[in-house]
Formats: sequence, structure tokens, C-alpha cells
Amino acid sequence: MGVEAVMALLEGTPDTPACVVSLSGNQAVRLPLMECVQVTKDVTTAMNEGRFEDALKLRGRSFQNNWNVYKLLAHIRPGYTLAVLNVGAPAAGMNAAVRSTVRIGLIHGHRMLAVHDGFEGLAEGKIEEISWDCVGSWIGLGGSKLGTKRTLPKKYFEEISTNISNFGIHGLIIIGGFEAFTGSLELLEGRAKFEELCIPLCVIPATVSNNVPGSDFSIGADTALNTITTTCDRIKQSAAGTKRRVFIIETMGGFCGYLATMAGLAGGADAAYIYEEHFNIHDLQVNVEHLTEKMKTTVKRGLVLRNERCNENYTMDFIYNLYSEEGKGIFDCRKNVLGHMQQVGTPPGPFPPNPFHDSMTFLANFGTKMGAKAVAWITGKIKECTRHGRIFANTKDSACLLGMRKRSLVFQPLTELKEETDFEHRIPKEQWWLKLRPILKILAKYHIELDTSDRAHLEHITRKGVMLESGN
Repeated sequence: MGVEAVMALLEGTPDTPACVVSLSGNQAVRLPLMECVQVTKDVTTAMNEGRFEDALKLRGRSFQNNWNVYKLLAHIRPGYTLAVLNVGAPAAGMNAAVRSTVRIGLIHGHRMLAVHDGFEGLAEGKIEEISWDCVGSWIGLGGSKLGTKRTLPKKYFEEISTNISNFGIHGLIIIGGFEAFTGSLELLEGRAKFEELCIPLCVIPATVSNNVPGSDFSIGADTALNTITTTCDRIKQSAAGTKRRVFIIETMGGFCGYLATMAGLAGGADAAYIYEEHFNIHDLQVNVEHLTEKMKTTVKRGLVLRNERCNENYTMDFIYNLYSEEGKGIFDCRKNVLGHMQQVGTPPGPFPPNPFHDSMTFLANFGTKMGAKAVAWITGKIKECTRHGRIFANTKDSACLLGMRKRSLVFQPLTELKEETDFEHRIPKEQWWLKLRPILKILAKYHIELDTSDRAHLEHITRKGVMLESGN
């Protein structure tokens, strides 16, 4: 433009109109000064009269493009830095939740960090930026690609605070089981001493035990249940040519009897022993007598489930020995401890038919929704807790657990859920599925009464303008 201005002067004569040197694309051009002045006046007039679109057109196509880019950058503010980690035991669906969290975070414009090996990895700096492509194939994978540990953060507060500061982390999304819940509570306690811990955090329940308070359902529990049910069916099939046999199977879940109860319902168990429902030697005797009567019918196989920590004295071996002794001459017994096979999941495949297909599809959808909601919530919470460019989150609603309550996904402050928790036995004080226990006995043909005092009501569903009635 400088060269063009000099050339314009050298080539000009006393009769040459005054000009303005400008750029058109990447070419320097000369424009008549008075015409430019007139256009400037027209722009000013259009602005004064509120004709902003006309003013933009008068400024030219390049200005319009610049304005559009500015608006885009101005409205989508620079993203925050979010870290995602897995805590506790591996569970199918964890990877789907991480994938969703990472990709939704990137769409929001955030910088996403992956923390390996849970709170221990956060303390040791096992943190790396994770991209869209990194999580591309994670949705159907079981276990935890990030790596997960049960380690709690209390003894690592100083190291964790340092890494939060060094990596510029603005929010934490913690996907895991009971340790994720208790570890997050410990982080809340650490806020009083370590200011770096005053950032929003969200817990997404993911455990086969389904023992996290604040949620009726956890990522991973459905696949574990399918695994147990399928295994029980196969074990019963193994005795297809054998009459009068009882199988005693031990499930995982810690003190939580969710897996044993629900697998008992699905697998047609004759009994399911859990910690939440106390049982004694008389109950065991009644169950043996019931199986003795059952062997006189056309169904000559029995199934008994035992939660791994249902009773410290009535162990797997005790129950097996008791059934074997009392069933002598009537039925024989076999015992199976399913173990860690309950924690795995198989990616859905079209052919041959995969027994885990529905479960893994559900888990993928459920984990994806949980991850997306968590990112949206934590984005809003960071904005809410930001003052003068600095994040300071110390309110109880800045640390929440995203749980499924009946049919709704809700965010609940961890401090409120603390009151609903039996920390000694690592279970919620109230569990919805205990109401299903009588159904298990009814299906096993025990003579008991079912409580029908709670009445369901009819709900109306509107779909495409048609009113339908649905039983709740």
C-alpha cells in the first residue's frame, strides 16, 4: 500500500482527483476519495437510522466476513479445562461414559484431560490431553481404558492440588463406584485447606455392585446382571441329563444384594441370600425343605444364590455343606463362585447373536447420556463460580452426583447424599429393589403374601396427537 501511494503521487497531475489507497483481496487499489467519503456518510446514516444490515453491506464483503467470525468467537467463549478419571473397580460402560464426556466437552470448546489410574494418577501427574479420535473405538469396550484404582485422595491432597494448578484444571468429572463417591467427599473436606480443590466436580456412578447412594442404577450393573443370568442358565443346562441337583452360586456386590436379588428374579432362583435381609439357620432349613418338596415335582433342579458378603458365618462352604448333608438321598449339590467375570462386558456384534447386545447397547446409551449431562452441568457451574476470571467453588451444590431417580437423571449435592449412606457397609440406607424380594419367593412357589398397599396410577401419554393410557 505504501508503494502504491508513492506511485499514485508520481503518476498524478494537478487535474488527478484525490484518491485513497486500499486493498481488494491481496491487491492494492486506488479509490476516489470523495466516493469513499460518501459511502462513509451512507454507513453513518444507516447506523443512525438502525439499518444495521445495510450498513454492513456498505462496508463490503470482507468486513461482513470478519464481523461473522468475531461474533462466533465472542459468543462461543474460550473453553475450560476439564479432567475425567475412573475410580474404583472396572465396570462395563465406563469407557462409553468417558467417550461421551470427552467428545461433548470438545464440542463445548473445552480442553479435555484424561487422568490415568484414578486419584493416584491425579496425584502422580498421569495426566494427558485427550482428543476426539482417541476415544473413537471405546464405546463397545469393557473395563476401563483410562485405568482405575480404589485409592482414595485424602493422603494425596497436596500433590493433587499441585497438579490441578499445574494443568490448569477447572472441573473434575469422576466416573466410578463407591470409592468415587467417598473420594469426592474427601475432596470436599480438603477444600478448607487447599484452595485448588475449590473447583466444581461431578460423580457419575459406574459399578457392578449398584451400591452408590443417590442413584437407583449404576453404569455396569446391567451387564453384570446379564452375565450372572446367562451363566446361571448355562450351569443349569449342564445338568440337563442329571436329575435332582441343586446349584449354589455366589455373586459379587460386597454388602449390596442387588445382583443376587435381581439375578434370582431373572434366573428363577429358589432362594437368594443377601446382607440386607437377615436370615438364620431356621430360614436355611425352610429353604432345604422347600427344595426337597420341589424334587418330587417335574422340575428336579434347584438354584440358590448367595451374595458374597451376606453373612460372615454362613459362608459359601457352610451353605454348600448344609444343603449337601440335608439333601442326601434326595438331591446332590454343586457350588460355583462367579468372581470377576461379572465385571466384563462384550461389545455388541450383529452375527452371531450376542447375549450381551441389548445390555451393552443400553449401557452405551446410558453412559453417553450421563457423560453429556455431566459436561453441560459442570460448564454452567464453572461459569457460575467464576469471579473476576478466577474459579472458586465452595458451595455444596458445586459438587454433585448425577444419578437416576426413577425415570429422571438428577444432580444431587454429595453432602446431602452423605446422610443417606451406610459407610460401614458401603450401601445406601434405603434401596428400591428390596420391595421386589417378595416376588422372588412367590415365583419360587413359597406361600407368602405380597404387599399391595402401594397403588399405581394411570398415566396419559401423548404421542403424535393420540392419547394413550399406560399403566405405571
